[in-house]
Amino acid sequence: MARHNEIGKQGEEIAAGFLSAKGYHILDKNYRFEKAEIDLVALRLDPAEIVFVEVRTRTHPLAENPEESVTEEKQKRIFKAADAYLYEKQMWTVPVRFDIIAIQLIQPECPLIYHIEDAFRF
Repeated sequence: MARHNEIGKQGEEIAAGFLSAKGYHILDKNYRFEKAEIDLVALRLDPAEIVFVEVRTRTHPLAENPEESVTEEKQKRIFKAADAYLYEKQMWTVPVRFDIIAIQLIQPECPLIYHIEDAFRF
């Protein structure tokens, strides 16, 4: 596995643990639809909503802010995959939200985690 894939996987595991600690239930990881992928799908209970999470992980302190790398094109692919997920799971009546979790692994033993709720919309 390429190093950037390993770093991305590590970031997704950190993000899933972070959300679980905040009371979210992780429903799916790496959900794929056509060419799109959603890193994490979580359920928040109060208020009830499905949260689609894009995880961005960086290891270099001078790299762009991870959240800035979620382009409009990437957002469109996420929306398409989210729509397919809701249809497939018959969850179209549950409110949804799109978050970004940005992780900086400059010191792997002490990652910096930024949770941006409602980062973008349909």
